[in-house]
Amino acid sequence: MKNEKEVKINIVYNDFEGKPQIESVWAEKIDDNYKITNIPFFAYNIAYGDIVSVEEEDGQLYFDELIEPSGHSTIQMIITDKNDVKEIGDQLVDLGCDWEGSHIDRYISIDVPESLSYSPLKKYLESGRSAGKWDYKEACLSHKY
Repeated sequence: MKNEKEVKINIVYNDFEGKPQIESVWAEKIDDNYKITNIPFFAYNIAYGDIVSVEEEDGQLYFDELIEPSGHSTIQMIITDKNDVKEIGDQLVDLGCDWEGSHIDRYISIDVPESLSYSPLKKYLESGRSAGKWDYKEACLSHKY
């Protein structure tokens, strides 16, 4: 556990084959709800900082609904060459984003803060995809561009 105030919330999502999967994310209790405190890797339509409600089942907390969006966006990326992960991560930080590496080699999740203009990042993402450096998915896009 990250700290004693944080708990795990299970989010049920469908994988690329349409099969239900569960991703656990860290969250902090805020009144009767929870604030997501890490970047989701697989689930979609959820982002860092979102306020969500949960249901308890067999002692486990499960995502119920989005109560208040944070304005953040979540981009999920698979990088072609594992030796490029740190450099790409540094470039994302320079663009104003934060990122986390997954347990899956070369797979990262990117947090795009509400305050960041999405247009320069979108150009960066598209240029890397076109060059064959990565592929990405806009898993939760809160920005209009």
